[in-house]
Amino acid sequence: MIDLHFDDDAREKLFLGVEKISRAVKSTLGAAGETVLMESRDHLRGITVTKDGVTVAKSIVLKDPVENLAARIIKQAAEKTAAEAGDGTTTSIVLAEALVNNGEQYIEKYECNKTDVLRNLEAYCEQIIESLRSKAVDVDGEMLVDVAKISANMDEEVGEIIADTYDKVGDNGIVTVERSPSFKTYSEVTDGIKVERGYTSGLFVNDQKKDECVLDDCYVLVSDQEIGNILNIEGILKPIINQNKKLLIVAPCAQNVINTLAANVMKNGLKICNILPPQFGYKKHEMMQDIAMSIGAKYFSESTGDDLSLITMEDLGHVKKAIIGKSSTILVKSENKNKAEIEQRVEELIVQRDMNEDKAEKEFISERIASLLGGIGVIYVGGKTDLEQKERYDRVDDAVCAVRAALKEGILPGGGSALYEISDEWFRSKNFEKLSESEKVACMILHDSLSAPLEQILKNARRDFDQVETGMFGNGYDVKNDKNGDMVEMGIIDPFLVTKEALKNAVSVAITLLSTNVVVTNASNK
Repeated sequence: MIDLHFDDDAREKLFLGVEKISRAVKSTLGAAGETVLMESRDHLRGITVTKDGVTVAKSIVLKDPVENLAARIIKQAAEKTAAEAGDGTTTSIVLAEALVNNGEQYIEKYECNKTDVLRNLEAYCEQIIESLRSKAVDVDGEMLVDVAKISANMDEEVGEIIADTYDKVGDNGIVTVERSPSFKTYSEVTDGIKVERGYTSGLFVNDQKKDECVLDDCYVLVSDQEIGNILNIEGILKPIINQNKKLLIVAPCAQNVINTLAANVMKNGLKICNILPPQFGYKKHEMMQDIAMSIGAKYFSESTGDDLSLITMEDLGHVKKAIIGKSSTILVKSENKNKAEIEQRVEELIVQRDMNEDKAEKEFISERIASLLGGIGVIYVGGKTDLEQKERYDRVDDAVCAVRAALKEGILPGGGSALYEISDEWFRSKNFEKLSESEKVACMILHDSLSAPLEQILKNARRDFDQVETGMFGNGYDVKNDKNGDMVEMGIIDPFLVTKEALKNAVSVAITLLSTNVVVTNASNK
């Protein structure tokens, strides 16, 4: 049985769904944002206290099936923002609600072609992003502390720990977050390697929030030979299963093998994951050699005639932890038994790089060196209670992601000011009178919506908009200290990547919902 919903009825319920999920999330936005208290759906996994927008959004299931469809679309946008930038989920939801509301109002008021308006809205979004990109500033020094502090809800201790950890691991290093065995929060730096490949099936994922497969104390198989049949690796699968061990397979697997492994993960709790080898051609061979050396594995290569069916447990590498995401994998080394061998390999690569005149080849060799030398910082998050630790863990994880995003593409003035000021600057640059009706409407929708994050931040801080001095990009209002000024100088900043992804995904949601005239739902969901 299905239910059909048409025109105004469909849109009314969709927009109501947007309003409900936004209302639940947006009170967490900004320095004065408040926490949300959530009980697990099955009443068995305790209580969660969080300021993390995507965590709140994921917990929401609305009774009305049409409203819930809108909520699911919003959640997907928030999750995508979190996946791409690590933060900005609440901003994305706030923007989506504003775009939907303003879109509905202006399209109805001016009775113009909806399709044209939405097409222009998408194009103008790209213009705004490019304008923001031109304003982004590279991160250095104290800015790292500020970015981390803001994302961690103004926790200075956390900000300093994160910045210090990134300073220790260097430009090529990686920072991850773990729960501390004590109430203290601290960091350690260990050896590790990053592989630019993710899991081959989503069924391997065991950390739903981060969309990752995490395997502690994990064995690793490294081979460039396709595993066409599960029997090809029977020699190691049996002891792995019998001893309740964990295994990461870095090798190409036939789809039937991936399906078999994934099915056993789901049904029998098998702790296994598969990723493809990185790179192609000769680069693949050399990268696989580096991976095998780093983790103490034997590299079973087709080019050297190795027989994969003869593999034993002694041929496997071992890592303290494997963190496998959609597009990359982090291997935290157990101990560096072959440090001397790695150092020798690095010295050889440095000589090769210095003697090579090909730019692309030099870059590839540099990547290999960085991979072999790469450090991994681990921040252990403590708390006096389990509830406190869970809440702090979410904040620290968001902050680490924010710093990573800032290092990648620079920073913008924070506190909602960048979007607000750029919207005015961009709007003034348009020759409004020469635009078509649909272009004018798209301009107004976007311009009036980009102030929503700033307005919500002010509302959460119980401040009025007239307290904000506007008119110059970079200036804004510090709600915590109740003063206007240069946002970067005051340490109130946002990663450009976060702002970009939040806006892009919000516009995508708005276009989807505003262009919908018919909704089909399963009547059994009621």
